[in-house]
Amino acid sequence: QVQLVESGGGLVQAGGSLRLSCAASGRIFSIDEIGWYRQAPGNQRELVAEMSRRGSPKYADSVKGRFTISRDNTKNTFYLQMNSLKPEDTAIYYCNAEIDVGPKRTDYYWGQGTQVTVSS
Repeated sequence: QVQLVESGGGLVQAGGSLRLSCAASGRIFSIDEIGWYRQAPGNQRELVAEMSRRGSPKYADSVKGRFTISRDNTKNTFYLQMNSLKPEDTAIYYCNAEIDVGPKRTDYYWGQGTQVTVSS
């Protein structure tokens, strides 16, 4: 069974940085598209950043220039570097991955979520 385990959330002051990690484990043939989402209280979950297996990143306008998504395919781990954090970045952050788990079978998996709180 495939699991995604997140780490790296916490409390930081505005202007600070955090790095989120998402480690995939289990029966994994390859990891295709990866993504980071967030959900603030009262809001819908929104896409923050995504990246194809080839490494082409895309970002929400609200985080462009501040957040960087990256991946290490040798470790089945991917990251979200968050700089210049703002109070409006406060949310639970979730990682998501499209994973090839066997012959002609690809499933999507979610991490458990990690809280990021930015104080003003």
